[in-house]
Amino acid sequence: MWRRPWLPACLAWGCVAALCGSRGLCPAPNASSPAPGQCPRRRAAELCAWALSSDSLLDPFPVDVIQENYVRNVRNCIFSVVYPTPFKSRVHLVAVSKEVLENILDLDISVKGSSDFLEFVSGGKVIFGSVPLAHRYGGHQFGSWAGQLGDGRAHLIGVYTNRHGERWELQLKGSGKTPYSRNGDGRAVLRSSVREFLCSEAMHYLGIPTSRAASLVVSDDDVWRDQFYNGNIKKERGAIVLRLAKSWFRIGSLEILAHSGELDLLRKLLDFIIQEHFPSIAVNDSNRYLEFFSTVVSETANLISLWMSVGFAHGVCNTDNFSLLSITIDYGPFGFMDSYDPDFVPNTSDDERRYKIGNQASVGLFNLSKLLQALKPLLDPRQKQLASQILEGYGEHYHSRFTELFKRKLGLLGENENDNYLIAFLLKIMEDTKADFTMTFRELSEITADQLKELHIPEEFWALQDLGKHKLFSEWVTMYLLRLNSYNGDSDAKRRIRMATVNPRYILRNWMAESAVQKANLNDFSEVELLEQVLQHPFERQEAAERAGYSLRPPAWARHLRVSCSS
Repeated sequence: MWRRPWLPACLAWGCVAALCGSRGLCPAPNASSPAPGQCPRRRAAELCAWALSSDSLLDPFPVDVIQENYVRNVRNCIFSVVYPTPFKSRVHLVAVSKEVLENILDLDISVKGSSDFLEFVSGGKVIFGSVPLAHRYGGHQFGSWAGQLGDGRAHLIGVYTNRHGERWELQLKGSGKTPYSRNGDGRAVLRSSVREFLCSEAMHYLGIPTSRAASLVVSDDDVWRDQFYNGNIKKERGAIVLRLAKSWFRIGSLEILAHSGELDLLRKLLDFIIQEHFPSIAVNDSNRYLEFFSTVVSETANLISLWMSVGFAHGVCNTDNFSLLSITIDYGPFGFMDSYDPDFVPNTSDDERRYKIGNQASVGLFNLSKLLQALKPLLDPRQKQLASQILEGYGEHYHSRFTELFKRKLGLLGENENDNYLIAFLLKIMEDTKADFTMTFRELSEITADQLKELHIPEEFWALQDLGKHKLFSEWVTMYLLRLNSYNGDSDAKRRIRMATVNPRYILRNWMAESAVQKANLNDFSEVELLEQVLQHPFERQEAAERAGYSLRPPAWARHLRVSCSS
């Protein structure tokens, strides 16, 4: 088992000694100080007063015995120790999330102005007391086993436990090569990094479980990308996102161990995940893996239902991108639908449309079947049979949650046997008319029942005007109003307030992200900042967002935008 070499008291304590050289070493902890990896009593204004720890990930597991950083097949470990590669050129701070810095990391927002912070979030300095790690995992990609994958351009730089007692794993993405880089250069480009920073935060404020983003930096280092895999290689700018999650373990984390026959390590990792992240499961319960699987099945169904409720397509739903904690991770060629289309595919490299939005629930089932396959070596015959039955219940979990969410989007209270038909009827009309998904539901939240009854749709409700062109729209409206009126004690005002809290007015549309990326490439980060602020309040009308046209019909050029895996 890997052991940290001896360090002086201050460094073992986890101070940012490398960042504090000009101020000398930080004082050693005293009786009133927090324990290593714990939060300070108040927000730290300097990184020198702040600490990370890697012990909770290093102590339980064997670590890659090879310390050199070169691409290779790795066995019998969970992590490789590997340090970030700093940029060679000047680094610019593009954006930070104030909420993440202050409420998760206990850092005062003023810290963003320091050179120490810039070096830290760009991989230029590593906090002593933490050990940067690259995680070994495998995965099924586009339905086929891809073998060893792993963190090819990400470094897990430590664990932080904040003043709320929450444990967060910090990871730099785009921070250089690792043993898992395969043919990659270990870098991420500004284009994809802006999208990940904005979307992970947007998803959080939409109420969808997700990793978080603390900061985004860009360099002037050249990174070459064939964005659409058409032979047109272009020079782009290297960028790094500091992102956080309660855990970065994914289905592929278990798959690689099962495929390699490393069953003792598979059991050890599973027990660790259960103990750390599934407190309702007793670690000494003989059925703990069964309970774990049952929880992941139901929570995955819930997550994908939530994606569907906001028109979100992940784009690359491989098993290495599916979190064991059922949070949204690894934002690549994702997209929010504009016009409702069950065949919407945000990823231009998905030629077979495997990960189209209408197929996400089925892909979730496929991924869970691969999780079960990885667990089977640890299950007895009875548990295997029960696990198969649990997996069979995934569809019911998904359908129930999907229906619940869309009933809320329509403001429906109580139960009615025709609710599924009412939802499906509306979605079919939306598909036929290519009505905007987000604004259709938002405008239904704002229009009055009387206006609907008279089919008097104000011009500002442009999505409903598109919907109103369908010959069956009036029939659907009649059914909808009858259903609303069937619940005693409700009112139209209450209905609109209720619906406005679940139907966003603003989402991260492709054209909005693209506009921000184009400006950021010119070192104008104003639109990244604007979007980050707007998307913190997706359910509230905002003057700045309205002036920017974020609730208007997407511009014509947006229809031709393409998103690629090349990031």
